[in-house]
Amino acid sequence: MRHSLSVHRSKLIMASSYLFTSFSFTLLMILVGMASAQLSSNFYATSCPSALSIIKSAVTSAVAKERRMGASLLRLHFHDCFVNGCDASILLDDTSSFTGEKTAAPNANSARGFDVIDTIKSQLESACPGVVSCADILAVASRDSVVALGGTSWTVQLGRRDSTTASLDDANNNLPSPFLDLSDLISAFANKGFTAKELVVLSGGHSIGQARCSLFRSRIYNETNVDSSFAKSIKSNCPSAGGDNTLANLDTTTSTVFDNAYFTNLLNNKGLLHSDQQLFNGGSTDAQVRAYSTNSATFFSDFGNAMIKMGNLSPLTGTSGQIRTNCRKVN
Repeated sequence: MRHSLSVHRSKLIMASSYLFTSFSFTLLMILVGMASAQLSSNFYATSCPSALSIIKSAVTSAVAKERRMGASLLRLHFHDCFVNGCDASILLDDTSSFTGEKTAAPNANSARGFDVIDTIKSQLESACPGVVSCADILAVASRDSVVALGGTSWTVQLGRRDSTTASLDDANNNLPSPFLDLSDLISAFANKGFTAKELVVLSGGHSIGQARCSLFRSRIYNETNVDSSFAKSIKSNCPSAGGDNTLANLDTTTSTVFDNAYFTNLLNNKGLLHSDQQLFNGGSTDAQVRAYSTNSATFFSDFGNAMIKMGNLSPLTGTSGQIRTNCRKVN
């Protein structure tokens, strides 16, 4: 009997030890998984120490040649992250068996800067083959573009991997339309985890860049909350019919400088897009627009924080995705 109890006790001890070891191992795997899913500002410090300087140099050169390119690269990152996360899906070209995001309504004849990303990727592949993801290139290039145009800087978190697919439908459905009213804009950003305040500050990205006539014609010709002299100047290049691809500056005062003038323009009913002016139109975001119009330091700080948050939208990390050798196609 004593022998039987002793054996039974030994089995219980062994079982408990096994369960504890198994639990410890499982917990360790969970923690490792969590760690691998986290981005890091020094992700390439050892594997490709020249990565950030290579990207910065290429972006600075591209923006020096064409100031508008800074806005285009910032927009690429935004349009990438808002569609199934920051995974470089927007960079994939269509093939005979695959339709990506480039031909989606918000991107067709609009998204640009792909050649700059190609150049950066080629340089990185020469320096550190198969190491730096296209998704990370987009994240860093957007920051460097803002800096090149006189704006704020922020610490970009790195370690994203690239998707092997893209969705035309998701691009059409997830990217906020320039024709949305404030309530719908707030909802569109809330769906991605952003507050109304972050909607306003991220819209400040329209401090730089241009938009096509087809996107602001209805506002300029039909809306009443628009400055008359501003509307007249815009109409001269955007007829009531035709000229859909004629461009106008999103910021009518300092279109190639990243500053807070965009918000001052809204106070004066000089928002180019319907969605721009909706931020200051007697609604819940009016006070935030006023605050940013008078305090550029606060705008810069909040913008950097919002960009970090946007860069954390559902990134592929660890063993997910791949590091594309060519950003335009899967390996």
